[in-house]
Amino acid sequence: MVEIGRLITAMITPFDQQGEVDYDEAKRLAVALVDSGSDGLVITGTTGETPTLTTEEKLGLYEATKSAVGDRAAIIAGTTTYATAASIEMSKEAERLGVDAILMTVPSYNKPPQEGLYQHFKSIAESVHIPCVLYNVPSRTSLNMTAETTVRLSKVDNIVGTKEASSDMVQITRVIRDTDDDFKVWSGNDDETFYIMCSGGYGVVSVASHLIGRQIKGMIGLILEGDIEAAAAEHKRLFEMFKILFIVSNPIPVKYSVRRAGFDVGETRLPLVPPDEATAAAIDKVVSGYTIDLPVAVAGD
Repeated sequence: MVEIGRLITAMITPFDQQGEVDYDEAKRLAVALVDSGSDGLVITGTTGETPTLTTEEKLGLYEATKSAVGDRAAIIAGTTTYATAASIEMSKEAERLGVDAILMTVPSYNKPPQEGLYQHFKSIAESVHIPCVLYNVPSRTSLNMTAETTVRLSKVDNIVGTKEASSDMVQITRVIRDTDDDFKVWSGNDDETFYIMCSGGYGVVSVASHLIGRQIKGMIGLILEGDIEAAAAEHKRLFEMFKILFIVSNPIPVKYSVRRAGFDVGETRLPLVPPDEATAAAIDKVVSGYTIDLPVAVAGD
């Protein structure tokens, strides 16, 4: 079983000039992200524009990225929706294609109660034989999964951790405190990684690691070594990059920046649009102040 790892990149989905998924560029980008520090890749998460992707496109991306990185990194498939039966079907198909884990996002729109969340995630996890990671992101779903529900779900054998993007440090600390030591908590926001890991969290599911993966991994290493002062200095140094990538809706800024870094990943699909001139200038101003870790893609690689 591939280790999921501490630094996971929520990977963007490349599109060609016709707006179709570019599987070859997805392979190149996946390899480049691993080469620049990523231990794992979330495929078809929010950053991958999953609401705009068809089932066939999602499955094609799982197969393409897994074939590209092999056992060098974990492929974590974002397979769930607000429909439990459809989530189970998609998760089984992803497992059949060889992904290493499933990312299970709190449902949006139908807003189930906490017992509904428990039954939803338990049913999905029990339908597959690979690790499952919860994902709590109230800013996107308008629904918070409580610490109590997360702790309860941590008892399901193959639910191995959670991506926490609630920005509620009290809740996140309770999850870390009240779950077993082998249950992993990843920060769901780059600008909270330092605080969550200093509280006992495991790592981060990152957007900024598209550009500064090795630098984020360096900060994580400093925390693990107990050099909190140096880690804090790195957090402060990287902070403006963390913030600028959310100046407008993710993944607009990061996709723009990856394209500027030399990858032909195309534009975002509607209803997302490219950054306007002023926003692009603001992104460029900040990003230009950092060394970019992402190796440039070479056509035909």
